Amino acid sequence: MIITKNARVLLLSEEGDEFLITVKPGSRFVTHLGIIEHDDILGKPFGSFVVTSKGVKIFVLSPGIIDEIFNMKRKTQIVYPKDLGFILLMLDVKNGDRVIDAGVGSGAMSYAFARAVGNSGRVYAYERRSDFLELARENFRKWNVEDIVELKLKDISDGFEEKNVDALFLDVPTPWDYLHHAWDALKSGGRIGIVVPTTNQVQEVLKRLYDLPFVKIEVWEDLFRPFKPVPDRLRPVDRMVAHTTYMIFAVKVG
Repeated sequence: MIITKNARVLLLSEEGDEFLITVKPGSRFVTHLGIIEHDDILGKPFGSFVVTSKGVKIFVLSPGIIDEIFNMKRKTQIVYPKDLGFILLMLDVKNGDRVIDAGVGSGAMSYAFARAVGNSGRVYAYERRSDFLELARENFRKWNVEDIVELKLKDISDGFEEKNVDALFLDVPTPWDYLHHAWDALKSGGRIGIVVPTTNQVQEVLKRLYDLPFVKIEVWEDLFRPFKPVPDRLRPVDRMVAHTTYMIFAVKVG
């Protein structure tokens, strides 16, 4: 694939330095490794390389969703990538689905939902703070999903405008207060996902879920341990990201 103007590009040095940029004709990107001319990138295929003004070789790659999320503008804590993929699978989000994301923050989870539902689906992203909403809108525009995600500046205590959605995700401080609204918005057999940071919050959510017609209730925590990719010294890295969130899932019945 040839790189054109406004393309998102991941620049990677042989030492592992990474930079994420949007390619614009006539622009230049200044780093401690030297200057990279955008015009040197335009027209090249992804996987090729350019050389900086200091003679440093830089690979030009197509960024993945993880690259975008780790480099995104944000004002809030995001759903960590190790949890994000599991949430997509547990909610069974697929092409053409309609999904509600409540508590959009900077937009990482909505972005993942948008990629999964595709152009034939729809993501309804609720946020009560206008500054978070505008930042998410900026990120969605950069990621080219603004036509899939419908942003709503709205307090979900008033309920959701959509009905019969396939999945609903709650990332708000007191999700148990909105479970009845979530049940009303979901289709029969629709799936709900909830994230909370502490065990007492998990307990509160579970109490309310059992008061409503939800089944297949599960609680999960992901623990990932990365390894150093050195053939002669293969071992875990010195530090790992341990607890990030508790994830609760259930299916609507009745």
